[in-house]
Amino acid sequence: MTAIDWFSLLHPVLVILFVYPVMGATIRLGILVREKRLGITKQPALVPREHADHGRWVTAGVVVAVLIALVYSFISKAVEPGAAFVGGAARLALLLLVAAGTLVAILALLKVKRPALRASFTLLTWAGLLGLGSQPEIWRLSDNPFSGAFWSSHYWSGVLLTGLFLMNLAARPEITRHLRWRRLHVASNILIMVLLAVQAITGSRDLLEIPLSWQKPAIYRCDFTNRVCPEPGAAPAAAAPGSAVAAPSLG
Repeated sequence: MTAIDWFSLLHPVLVILFVYPVMGATIRLGILVREKRLGITKQPALVPREHADHGRWVTAGVVVAVLIALVYSFISKAVEPGAAFVGGAARLALLLLVAAGTLVAILALLKVKRPALRASFTLLTWAGLLGLGSQPEIWRLSDNPFSGAFWSSHYWSGVLLTGLFLMNLAARPEITRHLRWRRLHVASNILIMVLLAVQAITGSRDLLEIPLSWQKPAIYRCDFTNRVCPEPGAAPAAAAPGSAVAAPSLG
C-alpha cells in the first residue's frame, strides 16, 4: 500500500475507534440523564455534564472524519497517474483552505456561548462540508432525491447525520432549559442512531468498491453499469530458446 492508500484508511479508522464508541457512551449517559430528571434513578451530579462533553467530542469527531474523507478524495484525484486535476494546484489549494476553515469553524463552535455565534458557526461548518462535498471529485451514488440510489448514498446520509450532530451541539443550552428542545433532541437522536447504522452498512459497501491506487488503471477499465470487465490480456510470451539460465549440474 502507498501513502495515499494508508491515508484512505484514516476516515473509517477514526469512525470505528472513536466516533462509534463515544456515541455509545453518549447514548448511555443520555438515558441516565433522562432517568435522573424523571426521578427514576439517582445519578451522580456530573452525569449531565459528562453527557454534554461526550456529545461535543462525538460531534467534533464526526466533522473531522468527514473532512479527512473529503480531503482524501481531492488529493487522491490530484496525484492519480495520467489524470489532470481540474483547476490544477490553485483549485486544490482553495479546497484545502476551505477544509481548514471548516475545521476552524467547528473548533469555534465548541467554544462560543452566545446563541447568534453558535448558530453562525454551525451554519459555517455545515456549509463548508456541503461546499466541499458538492465537488465532482466526491463520490455520490445520486444527487436526485427521487431515486433509490440517493437514499442509499453514504455521502448524503452522512451529510444529514452531520447536520443533526451540529444542531444538537449548537442547541445544548436550549436543550437543558426547555422541554420542547429536549423532545426535539430525543427525536433527532433516534434518527441519528438509524443513520449511524446506515453509515456502517453503506461505508462497508463503499470500501469494497474503492481500489488501491495501483489497481485503479485496471479497475477503471471495467463497465460498472453492466458489471463486466475486459478480458485479461494474453499470457506473457514464453522465453526465447536458450534464454533461460541452465540448471546447475549435479555431477
